[in-house]
Amino acid sequence: MTEFTEAQVRADVRAWLEANWNPGQGLVAWRNTLISSGWGVPTWPKDWFGMDLPAALAPVVEEEMQRIGAIGVARTGIRRLAAATLLAHGTPAQKEKWLRRSLSGEDTWCQLFSEPGSGSDLAGAMTRAAFKGNRWVINGQKVWTTSAHHADWGLLLARTDWDAPKHQGLTYFVIDMHQPGVQVHPLRQMNGHASFNQVFFTDAEVPPENLVADIGKGWAVATTTLMHERREADGIRTWGQGSKGKGRIYDEERAETQTVMEPYRWYPQRAGRVDLVIERAKETGRIADPVVRQEIARLLTLSKSAEWMARRARAAQLQGKPQGPEGSLGKLASSNVARLAAQVHTLITGADAMLTGEDGPMNGTIAEILVSVPAGSIAGGTDEIQKNIISERVLAMPKEPRTDNDRPFRDVPKNMVTAGR
Repeated sequence: MTEFTEAQVRADVRAWLEANWNPGQGLVAWRNTLISSGWGVPTWPKDWFGMDLPAALAPVVEEEMQRIGAIGVARTGIRRLAAATLLAHGTPAQKEKWLRRSLSGEDTWCQLFSEPGSGSDLAGAMTRAAFKGNRWVINGQKVWTTSAHHADWGLLLARTDWDAPKHQGLTYFVIDMHQPGVQVHPLRQMNGHASFNQVFFTDAEVPPENLVADIGKGWAVATTTLMHERREADGIRTWGQGSKGKGRIYDEERAETQTVMEPYRWYPQRAGRVDLVIERAKETGRIADPVVRQEIARLLTLSKSAEWMARRARAAQLQGKPQGPEGSLGKLASSNVARLAAQVHTLITGADAMLTGEDGPMNGTIAEILVSVPAGSIAGGTDEIQKNIISERVLAMPKEPRTDNDRPFRDVPKNMVTAGR
């Protein structure tokens, strides 16, 4: 295919799918066939399982996949972040080792960034990586790590130089989560779920070939991961749900989705469940209250505005524009929508909103919304962090005064005592 036109792309992908799609085959086998064809990630480079297709034509491929009911490459969980990060920063050997297996769903991932003493201040990470013999040796602790309990590999940000300024002493690794020296413990949340984990590293090892980019360049790599993560955190996110078709491949995809998406089951509640507001107002009769109607209208207006902004960001993505601060705009908007939705649900339901389980409205869903919404303003960078990014990169306002950027990290005041000094 020498020319990329919508008609030609549609004809080519349709012909290929009609010749190769078979719902009776296994999920991994199909995905590997799809990956080898280039239609699995058509906008990727030809050297790495793509077709160099312009981003604006990617929806054409998705439409044809949906038309025939074909399953796509694995995108749920942290796999999409791992693949995007390694595609941008990985060595050829790393791409060869992990990209295909991430797209096929054979490998699962987790993101080892946040720490107990440096959640929002990611550059203040104190997990240590020291080169000993022919291995990097990792010691420290990470927290709020989704899916660490079943991940094969972790995206790890660790400190390799305590004498460099905080942003310059970090290095990015891929670490084997199944090795000795890696302990994963679930964290029980106040909404009853246990989606997150704390991870302890005690002399865990990373071979030098698992270093992503150069030593001390981890901040730039982590920024790529975070920008992809924040771009996903918008109001039109589609939560992983298995296909409803019949056949072996659909059964296997549903089983995969149930396992991978289990930690995310409460995320719709975290987003505020704007979709339930009108239904609840009618059920309770509160739709007749003019004050309630006014708040519902305000919520729906804000929600629709956030959706349009998210669509604008996705349009920029389809045009091939690089990841930018629009991810922070979308994430901050989604936090505002969620908080207002929690207020409106409380206004509609009253004191009964505090009842959980079978005793509560919608079997406790409303109560789960109220205790889940605050997480949206924290995960993936707090609202305050997003406001700083927007003020500096969008509004061109002066940066906040900092006293720690040019000092050796070992001399920077910290939230906890470390053993690495």
